[in-house]
Amino acid sequence: MGRKARPKQERLGEKLLQIRLALGLSQTEMLYRLGVEDQIEYNNISKYELDKNEPPLRILLQYARAANVSTDVLIDDELDLPANLPSPTKSEGIRRKSPARRKQH
Repeated sequence: MGRKARPKQERLGEKLLQIRLALGLSQTEMLYRLGVEDQIEYNNISKYELDKNEPPLRILLQYARAANVSTDVLIDDELDLPANLPSPTKSEGIRRKSPARRKQH
């Protein structure tokens, strides 16, 4: 039996891009801010943001630290990043509102 691939987070790339832009950094600057310049090349930042590649857990942890958010906020598609990044206090994210359900008659 083969192993099933785990489900991919749909909003991860969007959140990583949001963090970088909120910090006002280029992709190369983000690489240095994360402290991973000796582990990956700067073009991997683009691949993560475009959802072409998933970053390793240690890099996700560095993104979370740079934004001062819990890693759950990055991983959970149901959570939004806080409006201000880096968050002034460690943020657990903002629960997304589910779309309004239509009333059935």
